[in-house]
Amino acid sequence: MNAKITDKLATTIFYVIILAATALLAFLLGYILFKGLGVVNWHFLTAPAKTLSAGGGIGTQLFNSIIMLVVSMIFTVPLGLGGGIYLAEYAKPNFFTNAIRLCVETLASLPSIVVGLFGLLVFVNMTGWGYTLLGGALSLTVLNLPVMTRVCEDSIRTVKQELLEASLALGATKWQTIIKVVLPVALPGILTGIILTAGRVFGEAAAIMYTAGMSSPNLNFKAWSFTNPRSPINLMRPAETLAVHIWKVNSESLLPDARQIADGSSAVLILAVLIFNILARFIGSLLHKRLSGEK
Repeated sequence: MNAKITDKLATTIFYVIILAATALLAFLLGYILFKGLGVVNWHFLTAPAKTLSAGGGIGTQLFNSIIMLVVSMIFTVPLGLGGGIYLAEYAKPNFFTNAIRLCVETLASLPSIVVGLFGLLVFVNMTGWGYTLLGGALSLTVLNLPVMTRVCEDSIRTVKQELLEASLALGATKWQTIIKVVLPVALPGILTGIILTAGRVFGEAAAIMYTAGMSSPNLNFKAWSFTNPRSPINLMRPAETLAVHIWKVNSESLLPDARQIADGSSAVLILAVLIFNILARFIGSLLHKRLSGEK
């Protein structure tokens, strides 16, 4: 009887903890969406921000967040996946590989402000670029690469050894086995790593303030050139993201409707992360079914 009572008590405690955490998350999301969705409209999503008068929008900042995400993930995903494959399939247990894992774990715990200062030193001052979108994307790559590498390594290690041995027994090379067998099976875990790192890109502010700047030119969406200072795809221009804009509006803005802009921007940021996660899960599910032969 004591064992049963203890089991029920422990189960009840775990349920209470889960419900409390879920209720807190629901309350935070509900509060932010309730306060912010009333501000969001098409003009708010597309209009450029204003510096002194009311009625501005977040069009430039929202676009900067999206393109910052794309450029950062172009660097993060291949490097992180390659590092995970090397550590899981090729690296032999020795001092060198242990040192790599220690460095990866140490970098994964670095505060974002430290990465921002590193980016300021390297991607802003040493390169002479100044505040640029590319510098911000590279700083976010430094921030997210350890997490992506570790998640990919763990996902690849979870693949059953029998699958690898069966593929090799059929005459496939090790690289063919990794591409055709290991990666399709490990895809859900790899996709989780992509979602985690992408969420950090959307919500990161400290590392971007020091590298991409806290201002952005008024973009001309008719000038699609890599050299035009107002071009949306110019990687060498300053790029204030949505997260930085929220911090700036709350702390430094003289706008009469600063509170409403911050609330609306927060709601848009949460919805953008949510939509990205849903799309990434959906696309990853389709890819997993196609690569694994499921219908």
